[in-house]
Amino acid sequence: MASHPSPRQILKTLFPHLKVAAGYANQIQSKIKALPDKGLGNNFFSAALTDADISIQTLIEVVLLGTFPELRFHGEEYEQSRNTKYFRATDLGSSGDYLVTLDPIDGTKFYLDGHNNYQIILSILNADDFEAVIAISPAQHTYYYALRGEGTYQGNLDKDLEACTPLIINHPKPVILLGWGMSFLKPVLTQKYQVIEVENDYSTEIKIPNVNGILANEITGLAIRRGKFIDGGALSFLAREAGCIVTTLDGSSLPPLSACQDYSLPGLLIATSELVHQDLLEASQQSIRS
Repeated sequence: MASHPSPRQILKTLFPHLKVAAGYANQIQSKIKALPDKGLGNNFFSAALTDADISIQTLIEVVLLGTFPELRFHGEEYEQSRNTKYFRATDLGSSGDYLVTLDPIDGTKFYLDGHNNYQIILSILNADDFEAVIAISPAQHTYYYALRGEGTYQGNLDKDLEACTPLIINHPKPVILLGWGMSFLKPVLTQKYQVIEVENDYSTEIKIPNVNGILANEITGLAIRRGKFIDGGALSFLAREAGCIVTTLDGSSLPPLSACQDYSLPGLLIATSELVHQDLLEASQQSIRS
C-alpha cells in the first residue's frame, strides 16, 4: 500500500521510544515483580509475565496509534492489552501492507532472574518475509537491526541507526543451543560440540546463552521447535541477514510468512557455517529415523 511508511521510516520513528522502553526495563529489573503467569503449561519461559511486558507494549502501542495508525500490529501481550481493539488489524496483510510485531521482553524468565541477555524485539513483516527487525538488549546497552537485503548492523544505544556498524560473526564458540523441546538432538551433537539445553540447563544463578547468542559469537548453531514471528523468527532474520544459514528442521527453505500458522515459522536450524548446519541437520534426521 503506497501510503504506508517504509520499514526504515518506521524503525527511525520508533527507535527513540524503544530506547526509552529499554531504559525503563533496565531501571526496574531489580525491583520487578511477576504478574500471574500466562497459564501456558510446563514451559516456564513462556509462562513468565511482568509489569515490564505490559508497560512496554502499551508504550509502543500508543506511539504506533498516534503516529502510524494505518499499520497492523500484533504484540505478545495482545490479550492483556487495552489497545488491541484500536488497531486496523492484527494479522498479516497483503504484500506491502506491513504488520508490526513486538515482544516487549524476550526472555522474561532471564529478566526476572537478573540476567542481562533479555531483549526488546520489534519487527516489520510483509506477506512473504520480514522487512526489518530491531533487537535491543537494555542491560547491555546495545542493539542489532536489519533491513531486508541490507545486512545486520550493531551499535550501542547512544548511536542512531546510521551510525551502527555491520555485524560480522566470526570465531563463534563451538557451542550448540537446543531450545525448549529439542533435547532429543543432544546425543548426536555432543560428539563435536558443547550442547546447552534450555529446559535442562537453565539456571537462575549462571547465565546461559539465549537465541541471540548466535549474534554475539556465544554459540555456533541452534535448533528451536518453532520460530515465532515475535522472537525466534525475528532473531533468525537477523542471523540470516548476518550471513548465517537458516532452514527448517529437515533442511528446507523457510516458507513464506503468509503460509505459516499461529504467527510462527516451523522449527528452525540456525548455523554460522555449512559444516555446523550439516551437523545439526544430521542430528535432526537421525532423531527422526530413530
